[in-house]
Amino acid sequence: MTVAILLIAMSLVFSSSAFAQGLRRPEVDENEPEASPTPRAERAVSQPTPALIPLEPPAGFAGRAPREIPAEPAVPIQDRWRIGSPDYQRYPGQAGEYPYTRGHWWDPYNQNLLKGDYPVVGQHTFMSLSLISDTLIEGRRVPVPSNVSSSSPGSYTFFGRGDQLFIDQNFPVSIEVFHGDAGFKPRDWELRVTPVFNVNYLDAAENGLVNIDVRDGTTRTDTHVGFQELFGDLHLADVSPDYDFVSLRAGIQGFTSDFRGFIFSDSEPGVRLFGNLESNRDQWNLAYFYNLEKDTNSGLNTIFNRRDQQIVVANAFRQDCFWDGYTSELSALWDHDEASFHLDTNGFLARPAPIGIFQPHEINAVYLGWLGDGHIGWLNVTHAFYQVVGRDDRNPLAGRGVDLNAQMAALELSVDRDWLRFKGSFLWASGDGDPRDGTARGFDAVMTNPTFAGGGFSFWDRQSIPLTGTGVQLVNRLSPFPSLRTSEIEGQANFVNPGVFLYNLGVEARLTPKLRAEMNLNYLQFEHTQPLQLILFQSTIGHQIGWDPNVGIQYRPLLTDNVIFTAGAAALLPGNGLNQIYTAQALYSVFGALTLTY
Repeated sequence: MTVAILLIAMSLVFSSSAFAQGLRRPEVDENEPEASPTPRAERAVSQPTPALIPLEPPAGFAGRAPREIPAEPAVPIQDRWRIGSPDYQRYPGQAGEYPYTRGHWWDPYNQNLLKGDYPVVGQHTFMSLSLISDTLIEGRRVPVPSNVSSSSPGSYTFFGRGDQLFIDQNFPVSIEVFHGDAGFKPRDWELRVTPVFNVNYLDAAENGLVNIDVRDGTTRTDTHVGFQELFGDLHLADVSPDYDFVSLRAGIQGFTSDFRGFIFSDSEPGVRLFGNLESNRDQWNLAYFYNLEKDTNSGLNTIFNRRDQQIVVANAFRQDCFWDGYTSELSALWDHDEASFHLDTNGFLARPAPIGIFQPHEINAVYLGWLGDGHIGWLNVTHAFYQVVGRDDRNPLAGRGVDLNAQMAALELSVDRDWLRFKGSFLWASGDGDPRDGTARGFDAVMTNPTFAGGGFSFWDRQSIPLTGTGVQLVNRLSPFPSLRTSEIEGQANFVNPGVFLYNLGVEARLTPKLRAEMNLNYLQFEHTQPLQLILFQSTIGHQIGWDPNVGIQYRPLLTDNVIFTAGAAALLPGNGLNQIYTAQALYSVFGALTLTY
């Protein structure tokens, strides 16, 4: 023990002596002549040139640098986006521990020139390319007539076989060029073009459904190309140090007027002025759209075939309004739909509706709404209320000009418990109890796509249900309102309709980070059935539409949106009202969708 202590003490003495020697100035030999100063230029020449160190490549697929960088020992960084990163493995022997992952042109997840991560011109101009394949396969049963030429010889029933198979394939290609500092501040300008290539197939069991000409049989294959985006966006000004801004967007662009898409959700040509205030706490929009005609079978825009319909929207949002986490919205929308005559792609009359006195008529409708979305403490809340006023100069069911006075209210409350969300919803769209008077009280929207009470998983919301023998639909695809119009995308709004009450209980479950499921049970009732009695010449129609149970799943195997599989199943079990309009046969819908995104 004593020997060990002596050895440690001696080592400390020697090390401290060496440390002290290191702090002393070097001793100078007085007999050595002093070195003469060397001129700076001479020193630079006499010093050896250091060896060049090869630069590491950038981590992602960076493409060619927009500036040529001279090969010098020390140069300023002229391309900050393409700074090299060394190959490095954090924990050798363990797969996946790579702080710097090399990108490739075909890799949309890691850094990629084609995904807007590196500039293509200079240091501030980027390009992003998106390639999408969206495939839908859907089987369904809806009530259809047997028509004047049944596909089953010897069949004399009024209702035909309603089983159908629908396949829809979309290929959107989106090219986006923008100028700015990527995600560090709002873009200075942006150009975007998104053509969509569509192929669709319908197999019906009755003639006269795929086309008005019964000689076309029971199947149809159709193709279409349309522009869903074609716009320019210009950043006009910053209005605060927090990059609150004002921007202008002109061209074909997508727009949804409220949180859930109750009134207007579409992609149309127009001009939109928008911005924010108070560090993005307030957002606002002022927009004007001049609508295009839609392709009947794909639902896409036609190639610049204008429809005589104009939309003006003004709305404002405020976050943390009244309560933290709650966003409130005020909205005003004017729908000016001029009188017109239009046949759809399959030869059916879309405008005006072929009921009552079907004459071209003009509609001016103003929607005033107050909406909210967010949470109040532990309670998640979404609500909406709309009042519609205006004029329809010749409603086909009323047989005269009518003033518009209709309302819609919706409320969804939900509670989160770990990976589960329990919710209850209610929707009311007013109906018209006297279709022949001078006031239209049935609520209808412009172009809807609501995510409410099951949304696209619900049979009532997902499927168009024809009102057999009339040429109009009881309810249209992606709309909860029984509006009695020919088509959501090509027909005119109709404010003489039965209205609806919708009650919903549901649960959303995040089963794994990759898998989400949703289950809903809806119950539906008509508010007033007088419009249905008038159009169908029936003296009595009950109010009960029926039960709509539905379930859906969404699976993302890569934990990103590059691969998404969605599937759903729903049924509509008729109540006495639907039984009196159709039959007691249950209706169903089953679908699977696969979305691949680059």
